[in-house]
Amino acid sequence: MNYRHLFHAGNVADVFKHLVLTQVLEALRLKETPFCVIDTHAGSGLYRLQAPGEFEQGIGRLWPARTQWPQLAAYFELLVALNNDNGLNAYPGSPWIIRALLRPQDRAVFMERHPEEAAALRDNLLDSRGITINEADAWAALKGLLPPKENRGLVFIDPPYEQPDEFEQVARALRAAHPRWRNGLYLVWYPIKARRPVEKLYEAVRALGAEALAVELLMLPEDVPQRLNGSGVILINPPWKLEETLRTLLPPLATLLAGPDGKPQTRFVNLSPGKNPKVS
Repeated sequence: MNYRHLFHAGNVADVFKHLVLTQVLEALRLKETPFCVIDTHAGSGLYRLQAPGEFEQGIGRLWPARTQWPQLAAYFELLVALNNDNGLNAYPGSPWIIRALLRPQDRAVFMERHPEEAAALRDNLLDSRGITINEADAWAALKGLLPPKENRGLVFIDPPYEQPDEFEQVARALRAAHPRWRNGLYLVWYPIKARRPVEKLYEAVRALGAEALAVELLMLPEDVPQRLNGSGVILINPPWKLEETLRTLLPPLATLLAGPDGKPQTRFVNLSPGKNPKVS
């Protein structure tokens, strides 16, 4: 599949992963010590929304209910700054979200190998302090960036899954990165089509021997393996109480995003060593 950010901005998967990303960044901000965020597949950072589009079933459903979700205030503040009460015209990518939540002592490294998207990212983040944009292949460059000098922060891995072996590329990247920065927080997004690649990624994460959690949001039954049935995130060294927050937040959010006829499902899988990997 091709999950280039440009084609799917603001859809259900985008909303899900960006809400989790925002929660992680807010957790990092609780301590005064600086942190670094490395975004491996940054995209252009900002997207114009035009109907009809996938965003109508994603942020389009959540936007009218924004005042009902005070726990998502940081996320909605970004959207309000980009749009107005007349409707949704723009949606922020992960670099825009990350930049907005950096403090003066923090920094971010954005990697984007597509030249046109890297150029757009530079334009969108013009004059931003604490930002480095690296037009490089993230799979080759990530290891050399670890550990960051702050020794605190996040690696956000959100590839387009353009290539059939991209799940394995994610697993290889984690195997290379984690020994270099064992106390780093890793957030990995993945699409759910066939279950087998996801299970193999689970196995690779368990083999790291780190505290880890998978959280999935399924919008369709997994009975058609070649369609996008949902998406998930894997959190390595997740912030304290984040699982509790997501267990409370995601079920009503999933119901809203699924619409009146939907039957969404949320799944939590503990991938930590010595833990029962039972789905809950």
